[in-house]
Amino acid sequence: MTERVYKIVRKTEWDKAQETGIFAGSEDDKRDGFIHLSSPSQVRATFARYFSGEDAALLVALETARFGPALKWELSRGGEKFPHLYAELPLTAIESAVPIRRGNDGRPIFPPQIP
Repeated sequence: MTERVYKIVRKTEWDKAQETGIFAGSEDDKRDGFIHLSSPSQVRATFARYFSGEDAALLVALETARFGPALKWELSRGGEKFPHLYAELPLTAIESAVPIRRGNDGRPIFPPQIP
């Protein structure tokens, strides 16, 4: 079974990555020295905490097997382990990137694989 992790990306960051073919990370990622990712069960809380005010964000899906030792699971928020990518992310390694839309109630709508 393939394990997936996710990156929430602002549209401006995604547009820049489209120009270069590489997502080098958000400002927070660059500050911390790795690309912050989330497991499927962590996506909603990550969005609520860091992206709730964003009107244009995308959910990027990645297969963990593609990254080998560059992907590490480390303790983070609330003592929970989060996936961190210690490398730039070539767009060719991305499984999918879909806009995070909002329902009529303003709440984000995620794909079914996000619990």
